[in-house]
Amino acid sequence: MQVIVNAATSADGKLSTRRREQIAISGAEDFDRVDALRTDSDAVMVGVGTVLADDPSLTVDDPDRIEARTDRGDPPQPARVVADSRLRTPADATVYDDSAETILLTSEAAGDDAVADARARNATVIVAGDDRVDLPAAVGRLPDHGIERVMVEGGGELVFSLFEAGLVDELSVFVGSLVIGGRDAPTLADGDGFVESFVDLRLDEIERIDDGVLLQYAVS
Repeated sequence: MQVIVNAATSADGKLSTRRREQIAISGAEDFDRVDALRTDSDAVMVGVGTVLADDPSLTVDDPDRIEARTDRGDPPQPARVVADSRLRTPADATVYDDSAETILLTSEAAGDDAVADARARNATVIVAGDDRVDLPAAVGRLPDHGIERVMVEGGGELVFSLFEAGLVDELSVFVGSLVIGGRDAPTLADGDGFVESFVDLRLDEIERIDDGVLLQYAVS
């Protein structure tokens, strides 16, 4: 299993404003890079906060890339994985449409009725953990569903939890040329934060894209 975190941040490390509204940090060149990353992934993963804030599709846009996936024997679209401890994903969320498989990672706290409702919407539900998703256990079951390479697109709480659990293999960050500010604005890795035993990264590549820079790291 390979887990790749991809994000776009402002120069001061913010994912969006304190209102948690979706804003354009990168441009067309980086959007194309992200589309290519999705193409090469078995699944695209987000936390439920991202679903509630942005209602993303998490799908590949380029028709040629979709065709390339089918030519190599993969589904046209990568699966969509949502970490959602209490199954708060709205019934009308885009991730429930029929454009791609949807897998929800949840906990026992979600309750049987919510699990049944999600499965009635054709979602695969993986229950692991009591009050919160047990990420090592839940992610460890993704290969049972043909998923070996996962691209994580946020948000900050999920990214921190994945780092905390030691599940991240690579980190790609596009740093845009703007400052957002705000003590309550989400960052690349929120959660409780580390006070010791920090995550060590190895900088493998730097590339200028659009009016920003792409930093690509391996997790040491």
